[in-house]
Amino acid sequence: MEAVVGLLVALLGVSHGVETYCDGRQNRTQCYGALGGAVVLHLMDNAAGKKIQWKKNNTNIMYWNNNTFVYNEIQDRSLFTPNNGKIRITHLSRIDGGEYKLQLFDSNGQISALRILQLSIQAPVSSVLLVSECLSQGEIRVSCSSEGGDSPHYSWTLDGHTLTDAELLSGNNETNSITLKQQVSGNLVCSVRNQVSSVSKEQKTPDCGFIFINCTSNGTQISQWVFKANNTLCIEPTTNPTVGKETDIIMSSKPTTNTTNNISNQTASDIQWFSNMPVVAGVLTALVLLFVIGLAVICTQTKNKNNKPKAEEDNEQEVTYADVRIMQQQGRQLQQTAEVEVEYGQVRFSGRPQQTVKPSGDDCVYAKVHRDS
Repeated sequence: MEAVVGLLVALLGVSHGVETYCDGRQNRTQCYGALGGAVVLHLMDNAAGKKIQWKKNNTNIMYWNNNTFVYNEIQDRSLFTPNNGKIRITHLSRIDGGEYKLQLFDSNGQISALRILQLSIQAPVSSVLLVSECLSQGEIRVSCSSEGGDSPHYSWTLDGHTLTDAELLSGNNETNSITLKQQVSGNLVCSVRNQVSSVSKEQKTPDCGFIFINCTSNGTQISQWVFKANNTLCIEPTTNPTVGKETDIIMSSKPTTNTTNNISNQTASDIQWFSNMPVVAGVLTALVLLFVIGLAVICTQTKNKNNKPKAEEDNEQEVTYADVRIMQQQGRQLQQTAEVEVEYGQVRFSGRPQQTVKPSGDDCVYAKVHRDS
């Protein structure tokens, strides 16, 4: 907000003219006026009833006597107030700068006092531009420049306080370009001023994407700033550390006073376990899914077997009879009620599909009978 107000004041000053004030009642006073603006010079306490002469670079520009102007070379852009001894000059230009000499006279016409003042004309500062860039190791270089403005002076603050040597890598609070150390961040303000104006610009320090690593890896100490996106140092291993070797890892945005922070083997194992949890969960999920699918297949086959018609089971096999021969035993005389010996062949069961035969009454299927005499 301060920067915005300062910028508005500067812009208004440029548009309508900046007005400055200078007390010239002391001899050898240095005064400043804004180019295009106005200046109020306090020459004496009271000019009523006095005789005064005012010169610029030994050239008479104003003569006052008996409460009236004898002459005034800058009358069209000046206003003199006798009762307080102030003169206001407007539309200042470069030629208005120089040495002014005021002579006071007594009633006898003798010089009773002599006062000299120096007036310098400066162009006011109109605007401020801040440009920042990230360097190779994460440092931040910031440049501050102003448009217009003679003899500008620079000052810097961070979050409301003046920058210290602990925050500055190079430059100081009075230069227009500074370099901030890696760990510095906050709201940075550059103020540009001269004797007739002051303007400020505020900007948040950029995030350069660097981190500070401080670790011991395979017995090598690593302490430096690295770009986070391309960091390959001090990366946690994806496999369990080798027995007998220990890797200690520290990653921070600011350097710490401790040079080494040891991580125990148990802590490393816990970290490895948590990092592998998504893989273990995926394997368990796949096993459970396979078990459910297998169980569903077994249940389906069992159900189909139980639902199979019993008639199909009984008729799955076809009975095939062999030829049956009936022979009369030798040496026996045929009788009406003779006993007949029956010889049976082999009986085979075939697994051919059952052909549906429509029964008719008490049909019987006989084998072919041969009788030998």
